[in-house]
Amino acid sequence: MCAADLRRRSLLGVGALGMVTRWASAADDVDFWRQLRAGGCIVLMRHATTEPGTGDPPEFRLGDCRTQRNLSEEGRAQARRVGQAFAAQGMAPPMVRSSAWCRCTETAQLAFGAHSVWPAINSFFQGDVGPAQTREVLQALAAHRAPGNLVLVTHQVNISALTGEYPAMGELFLTRPPASDGRLKVLARQRP
Repeated sequence: MCAADLRRRSLLGVGALGMVTRWASAADDVDFWRQLRAGGCIVLMRHATTEPGTGDPPEFRLGDCRTQRNLSEEGRAQARRVGQAFAAQGMAPPMVRSSAWCRCTETAQLAFGAHSVWPAINSFFQGDVGPAQTREVLQALAAHRAPGNLVLVTHQVNISALTGEYPAMGELFLTRPPASDGRLKVLARQRP
């Protein structure tokens, strides 16, 4: 087989993989809303897209958004799309909690309007409190019951610690209260 044939087959494989990915995303989309309608879900949302960077600048102060890495214009549009999707599905969440970081509170405000800050889901990217915070969140979530749904707007490190999976900025993971192994199982995903 010549190199051109191999490249063509490789491109066909990538194209087929792309179709599978689109179909899986459509299936996830339907499953996400179906399960959310059933109630008792916990939706973990990573804050929307930010300005470039990792973590926060050295002069970071929690109460001062000017010192933090904040949402980009695309991130603000992304957060609004999340809110529009929930509204279109008639699924306004009864409770939304957010990390105190400005990129999370702004995401929660733009997507859902009302929210409350929950320090247990603050970022621990630049600290060593991760395991204790994760235990606190899992213990609190174990008590969550249907019919209400809960949305937590937080950070990649928190979501990865809770689920073992890596969310993209703005991505939502649909879960239920923790299983006996202590982790939240991702049942469906949604990207704006």
